Amino acid sequence: MQRREFLTTVAAAGVAAAVQDQTVIQRKGRIKQALMRNNFGANTTLSFDDMCRVAARLGSKGFDLIGPQDWPTLKKYGLIPTMGPATGVTIQDGLIRRELHDQIEKSMRSAIDQCAANGVPNMITVGGQRRGMSYAEGADNCVAYFNRIKAYAEDKGVTICMEVMNSKYDNNQTLGRPDQICDHLAWGVEVCKRVNSPRVKILFDIYHVQIMDGNLCQNIKENFQWIAHFHTGGVPGRNELDETQEINYRYVAKTIADLDFTGYIAHEFRPLPGHDPIKSIEQAIEIMDV
Repeated sequence: MQRREFLTTVAAAGVAAAVQDQTVIQRKGRIKQALMRNNFGANTTLSFDDMCRVAARLGSKGFDLIGPQDWPTLKKYGLIPTMGPATGVTIQDGLIRRELHDQIEKSMRSAIDQCAANGVPNMITVGGQRRGMSYAEGADNCVAYFNRIKAYAEDKGVTICMEVMNSKYDNNQTLGRPDQICDHLAWGVEVCKRVNSPRVKILFDIYHVQIMDGNLCQNIKENFQWIAHFHTGGVPGRNELDETQEINYRYVAKTIADLDFTGYIAHEFRPLPGHDPIKSIEQAIEIMDV
């Protein structure tokens, strides 16, 4: 049985333990790739333990947005939590809410401690919904918060990554994030420049930035010093990185690799119904393996 056929059988049967005996695929290493749970499909029968076996065999380095309760499972398979989940904020109420800064800081300090103690290099955060707030006021509030926390993050060696999201799809929480203030790369970069910390940077979600700003590779080059992490997803639909979407992910990956990026690129695509999730994951990793 060929390796691809075997992995397909594993996904269908939900017996990923058998992957344990397969040879780990050696990647070029210029791009360090990570996965997310949703890559395996909404109706997967695989446990997280199964997912980690598959990820390790396909040459992934870890998983994004995995809670501390599952970090031991990652370690079991030589993987790491490449980005810790958000803490103290929600998509609705983010860093731009000054009245929440005290409680956000308390929660984030605790999460930074946990990340530092467990080798988690990054943690995600969000600006939040505007609800009528101007971009200028939101930027001021965001900068004020980051200035409170940046020294602590610097001391602990954990990078706080603010995600750029699209606000175009205001009626679909899967495809977009309605009313988000950090909905253009330039806004997020300006905040990071004002904070001016090596531990406060941008999570460049390629899917979202393509929808809002386009000009992906030039934007990456011009703002590279402010970018700590990347997410992927096909446009349109946030599905696989295949021929049905418009981004040339192999060229994007080469652009990032040629800049000597040392962080992680995590796949956030959602496989279409009827597609084999493990085949889709393998294809995405191969495309980005430049």
